[in-house]
Amino acid sequence: MNKEQKSKMIDELVEKLNANNKIYLADCSSLTVEKVNAFRKVCFEKKVSITVVKNTLLKKAIERANDSKLADLIPALKGETALMFTETSNAPAKAIKEFRKKDSKPALKAAYVEETVYIGDAQLDALASLKSKNELIGDIVMLLQSPIKRVLGGLENKKGGDEATAA
Repeated sequence: MNKEQKSKMIDELVEKLNANNKIYLADCSSLTVEKVNAFRKVCFEKKVSITVVKNTLLKKAIERANDSKLADLIPALKGETALMFTETSNAPAKAIKEFRKKDSKPALKAAYVEETVYIGDAQLDALASLKSKNELIGDIVMLLQSPIKRVLGGLENKKGGDEATAA
């Protein structure tokens, strides 16, 4: 890769880093080509984009990115790095957990989710348990519906009780 190509690649990475606030770094180094392809398929099904990047290029892109908190990811840039982007906070973590039922890798190196940095594979469970925006909205709707359902249920029972006493 010549200097011009490297510069173009760094610019593309900077654009992606600036456009996403859910970024995962994973280690896929010990996976065979077949397993990497299988992992890519799992990621595709969960709407997670994944690319393997050179650490030096990613480091330069992180340094040029708008968000200074991304610099906390730099110490995790060792070995082979798979860069993952998603719209759903927990999707990459769930993809990794699902795939690890069959294999010990990929390992989570680090993640940047909603302005919070997670370092190390030990954070995988915490990331997988994060709720997506749609899940949070669903929880709020359920909480709002619960009192209304109880009131309507009480009125239905009261109405049914009145009819029984009238007969």
